[in-house]
Amino acid sequence: MEQLGYFGIAILMFLDNVFPPIPSEVIMPSAGFTASKGQLLLSGVIISGSLGSLIAAALLYWIGHKIPNQKIFNWIDRYGKFLWIKSKDVEKALDWFETYGHRIVFFGRMIPAIRSLISIPAGMSHMPFWKFMTYSALGTIIWTTFLACIGYYFGNNIALMQEILNRVGYVILSLVFIFLIYWAYRKFYAKK
Repeated sequence: MEQLGYFGIAILMFLDNVFPPIPSEVIMPSAGFTASKGQLLLSGVIISGSLGSLIAAALLYWIGHKIPNQKIFNWIDRYGKFLWIKSKDVEKALDWFETYGHRIVFFGRMIPAIRSLISIPAGMSHMPFWKFMTYSALGTIIWTTFLACIGYYFGNNIALMQEILNRVGYVILSLVFIFLIYWAYRKFYAKK
């Protein structure tokens, strides 16, 4: 991280959004840990990580918005295996997006793999760009700040850092699960 600097952090976070196997859960805590050693500023780490993620999100949104849906699915069927993405993953993300609305963009920025997939369906469904970027920015800034701070404050204790990340992952998944139950209950209750 010391050698990569802020530009390298932005590039890695860009790749995290475009190429799902590169996890922000490794990039940002490592950058935060480097900042704790005085080699980078924590604020610079957060800003560069957030910018890299948001540039990738805007690019993927544009792809989903401008390219016809069938061409996207054809491309994924042909080349998606190299990015570990399948058409059914994008279809699932599109269904989630249609079902749960724009809020999924905010929460999706904090869930691995979903953060890479949610931008294309947002563009495909023609969500207003300003709204997409607002939700994306809020979710991204919260997530990158959290991860950088984990590395900054707990980087010397890798076991504790991993335990915190695991627990937070469970909390986020639990919140999403509670939201899904609430949504299903409201939908079922409304039918009655």
